[in-house]
Amino acid sequence: MAEETVNETPTGEPVSENASEEMHDGHDDSLSSSSNCDSDTDNMAACSSAEAKMYRLFGREKSVHEILGRGKAADMLLWRNKKISSTVLGGATVVWVLFILLEYRFLTLISHVLILLLSTLFLWSNAMAFVKKSRPHIPGVFIPEEPFLQIASAVRLGLNQSLAILREAACGRDLKKFLAIIAGLWMLSIVGSWCNFLTLLYLSFILLHTLPVLYEKYEHRVDPLAERAISAVRQRYSRLVAIVLSKIPMGGIKRKAI
Repeated sequence: MAEETVNETPTGEPVSENASEEMHDGHDDSLSSSSNCDSDTDNMAACSSAEAKMYRLFGREKSVHEILGRGKAADMLLWRNKKISSTVLGGATVVWVLFILLEYRFLTLISHVLILLLSTLFLWSNAMAFVKKSRPHIPGVFIPEEPFLQIASAVRLGLNQSLAILREAACGRDLKKFLAIIAGLWMLSIVGSWCNFLTLLYLSFILLHTLPVLYEKYEHRVDPLAERAISAVRQRYSRLVAIVLSKIPMGGIKRKAI
């Protein structure tokens, strides 16, 4: 009687069978959870490998913000601070409207702005003295030297790089680069015949404030389309260069593989 009381549960089932069933269920649960973890790990690995193999425009490996320098200029171009970006874009638009649409001259505009500013400050100062109040304090304006040096250094570096590229193309060692530069200059001449320099500068400014932010937002759609387009352009370019090279006597110049 004592053994039957120990070995049986209140429902009449043996304790050993219940324990074995519970251990079996726990083992199944652990196996299912481990299999789920393995499947999740495999999915994450597959996603990471797919992202690694995904085509990026111009072969970039960094984000758009990193490519633009991660500074205030990058934040402005990517509209991270909408107030600053809209202010800069609005100022450029006002300048373009004044000089192109209203046909203002630079010297005339500067003269009119200075006349308006000086007249306002002069009248304000005399009005304060007339009502026996202290004259307004007009702070001094000093132009710092460092920004101008940085701009001059950047312009000098860009000009030197451009001259080096033009010199290398003029030496006649790389036909591919020579044709690319000629095509680019020809396109610039066509664009220059359509609009003046200030309009071209304004359009470039608009593109800088729209294309990077749009690309950052829709890069998962743009990159596959760009991959197909660049592949098609490369094929057509290779055929064109092959035809041109076959008709040009190269002499002692070695032909590079395209």
